[in-house]
Amino acid sequence: MEQQSHTPAKEAKPKAPTRSKRVPVEQILTTLHSLYPDAHCELNFTSPFELLLATILSAQCTDKRVNEITAPLFAKYNKAEDYLHLTQVEMEEYIKGLGLYKNKSKNILETCRILYEKYNGEVPQSHKELEALPGVGRKTANVVLSNAFGVPAIAVDTHVFRVANRLGLAKSDNVDETEKQLMKRIPREQWSDAHHWLIWHGRRVCTARSPKCSECPLRENCQYARAEAKKAKRS
Repeated sequence: MEQQSHTPAKEAKPKAPTRSKRVPVEQILTTLHSLYPDAHCELNFTSPFELLLATILSAQCTDKRVNEITAPLFAKYNKAEDYLHLTQVEMEEYIKGLGLYKNKSKNILETCRILYEKYNGEVPQSHKELEALPGVGRKTANVVLSNAFGVPAIAVDTHVFRVANRLGLAKSDNVDETEKQLMKRIPREQWSDAHHWLIWHGRRVCTARSPKCSECPLRENCQYARAEAKKAKRS
């Protein structure tokens, strides 16, 4: 869950796919499902609260690194009230191995205060309430709603954004519009699963740099791969 803001982090925008051919959405989803039948959120958590904090921390960081940081943190502090007596400097000490740790520390402490005072320590279950919390944008809200509460959602992180636009499932240089297009094209009951399939494919095959197009089972249905293959033939 590397990206928190609504602009994918330091990555070249996917080339806009052409619309000359109809995108075989169902076939793409079926292939992704067969490739990643066990795809899931790779942040470690045991409660909605832990997932909320882990997702806030994941901005511009890998899930692996976040899990390394949260293991000792959650062993000591796993409820909103546990953070009320921590100073920002103390919070920073726990997460200073992550990028943007000063700002994240401030946001987490303020979020915990709001959760304790307004929600009795519980994580709210609506986009509006979640996005009102410091450090929480639409992507983070979608992650929490989907993985903690089972609400169908498509959280567009940098991987989902890249893979969806390369495949032609979306055609946008904006993550909000990408989410809207995916929600229209993908059946609602598959939103959460498709979110994980796209992330896993982006991490394992359709990487930002040097994507493994030659070994990708989706290459015949991928607008980016077809365009790259045509370029290679011309050169």
